[in-house]
Amino acid sequence: MLQSLQWAAGGTGFTFFMTALGSAMVFLFRGKINEKIQRIFLGFAAGVMIAASVWSLLIPAIERAEEAGQVGWIPAAGGFLFGILFLLLMDQCLPHLHVGSDHPEGVNTSWKRTTLLVMAVTLHNIPEGMAVGLSFALAAQEAGAGTSLMAAFALALGIGIQNFPEGAAISLPLRQEGIPAWKAFLMGSLSGVVEPVFGILVVLAAGGIEPVMPWLLSFAAGAMMYVVVEELIPEAHLGEHSNIGTLGVMAGFLIMMILDVALG
Repeated sequence: MLQSLQWAAGGTGFTFFMTALGSAMVFLFRGKINEKIQRIFLGFAAGVMIAASVWSLLIPAIERAEEAGQVGWIPAAGGFLFGILFLLLMDQCLPHLHVGSDHPEGVNTSWKRTTLLVMAVTLHNIPEGMAVGLSFALAAQEAGAGTSLMAAFALALGIGIQNFPEGAAISLPLRQEGIPAWKAFLMGSLSGVVEPVFGILVVLAAGGIEPVMPWLLSFAAGAMMYVVVEELIPEAHLGEHSNIGTLGVMAGFLIMMILDVALG
């Protein structure tokens, strides 16, 4: 259990570091991110999360369930559904504001615009943290299984890569809102704190009740797919010409697939 927590903390710590590193771009640039580049980043993140949901979460969930003598698709489908419902509930209840939008979502609140912007990114960092934490916990439980560990590294690397532009995408707009650079960096970095927090929490849950691991893996997959369909892909295709967003999705999917298959 201790090793699972240590590995999960290390994996999610890396993805958090990448968010902070991206947020640090606020010290180098003051301008707004180019709209086309923003679409590429959003599409890339979507592609990474789609591939990770399949190869790093759903397939291991099915395999783990079948090894335990269960019907593989039941925890995969059930956990996936619960993950969608969880993010749907969070999306409806938690106040947040997407970059480029003037209309907050969730319950009415008196929170500042800057806080709402950070909350939007924080929302979809939750399933990412769960996914990475569970992958490393799974690797730790399968002592000596190098393939599981490499698959966890591949997932952390893929999520980390897309977290870098994500950190910049929150800190730079905050700077445009008139927030000092150091504060924009801090707020952008804090949006990634939920990854190690939820990564460790979900490992504690999985360690306490071993048979729920397939359900938790597919839960994280469902939550990530909700973020992809609800937020990332629509925002990557704003405007008349959406080819660049589509290519971003394809590139993210391809790179994450290669990382998972080659390293796993």
